[in-house]
Amino acid sequence: MLPVVALVGRPNVGKSTLFNVLTRSRDALVADMPGVTRDRHYGVCRSGERSFVVVDTGGLSGVDEGIDALTAQQVRLAISEAQVLVFVVDARDGLLPQDIGILNELRRSGKPIIAAVNKTDGLDEQNALAEFASFGLAATLPLSAAHNRGTDDLIALTLPLLPVETEESVEQREDGSIRVAIVGRPNAGKSTLINRLLGEDRLIVSSVAGTTRDPIRVPLERDGKRYTLIDTAGVRRRARVEEAVEKFSVIKTLQSMAAAQVVVLMIDARENLADQDLTLIGHALDEGRALVIAINKWDGMDAYQREQCQRALERRLSFVEWAKQVFISALHGSGLRELMRAVVRAHSAATKEIGSSELTKTLERAYEGYQPPLVRGHAPKLRFAHPGGLNPPTIVIHGSRTKHIAPAYRRYLENFFRQRFKLEGTPIRIDFRDGENPFAGKKNVLTEAQQRKRQRLVREMKKRR
Repeated sequence: MLPVVALVGRPNVGKSTLFNVLTRSRDALVADMPGVTRDRHYGVCRSGERSFVVVDTGGLSGVDEGIDALTAQQVRLAISEAQVLVFVVDARDGLLPQDIGILNELRRSGKPIIAAVNKTDGLDEQNALAEFASFGLAATLPLSAAHNRGTDDLIALTLPLLPVETEESVEQREDGSIRVAIVGRPNAGKSTLINRLLGEDRLIVSSVAGTTRDPIRVPLERDGKRYTLIDTAGVRRRARVEEAVEKFSVIKTLQSMAAAQVVVLMIDARENLADQDLTLIGHALDEGRALVIAINKWDGMDAYQREQCQRALERRLSFVEWAKQVFISALHGSGLRELMRAVVRAHSAATKEIGSSELTKTLERAYEGYQPPLVRGHAPKLRFAHPGGLNPPTIVIHGSRTKHIAPAYRRYLENFFRQRFKLEGTPIRIDFRDGENPFAGKKNVLTEAQQRKRQRLVREMKKRR
């Protein structure tokens, strides 16, 4: 594994900004307000001679209640797994008693500490460093994460403190894994599900809706298969989204759906199926992602409530009847084995490779069983098919007059291909292409003998008249 470097400090000192600069990404949410980051967020820094994992953590506010206490627990887990600790402080705020308390906790870990004095742009660096000289840390340097100044010095100072890395990197570990995005409305149980699958409190879980803000990627190995679980922020109706941070969280959620291979939509069984759930399904279909629907909090419901819930799901989810519905309890762990099996089947269907000959034979059977309606007295002709891509499976069908094929016939072909190749849990895209007329725009030029023959025929016809 690659060595780990944790970014630790008070809220709003610039840890997430520094994380984005080191990883050359925009994975961490950045806002001019404290408490945006809550869970641990991982990335890889490749800017130096050696690569290492960077962990962005939430700010230590010193409050031992509610979300702040859970955030502090995540920070301490990051400290325990890191080899080097980067203590980020704010040069504009100066040295605060809270910084001293955080530093004392970092020292008790016994690990190398680097003091990064951030936000020194526009200030005298020597004066800024002098105020933090009382830390007694030899590794203290100024930087401005927002302007990418001093980060090269930070990397150069960090590399000698890291242990020798092994051959396997984080990216190599994720190669071959199934990327699964867990999406849903706030407080549907997404973080609880991931914690239950991992068997540890990896993510913050709270009854307060909107606890998760950053999309968090967590590796998982279960039943001999590797997964990359992506916990996302809950998505509410646009009219109820007021904070700018929540708006960016929604954007990150949609980006996570695009980067995933399988989308697991979590629905609270104790609440009615909302329009926002259908909107999330629409986004998954637009991205062409395999879909599994997990109905959470199934435990504790009586027979009547379960029957009403199943009827509502059957009525409102008829347009994605190919998506597997699994009834689970993320809190107690029931139904998780069936859920992961559905994820594997959906991924296998979305990435299944089908040959052109098999697609063409299936197309011929579908055409013989039910031909498309006539268009101006002529029936569209479907000649052959070939694969056009994976995830989702894309089938390219060549023929004539395909622009006039009705949507109902397109759905007929989708269902025919789905049943023939057992494509459960994934949408299918069919791309019709009209064959070009090879003689279009061409004019046959007659030879001299043909022209003389044509003239004789014309004279003969005139005489008969």
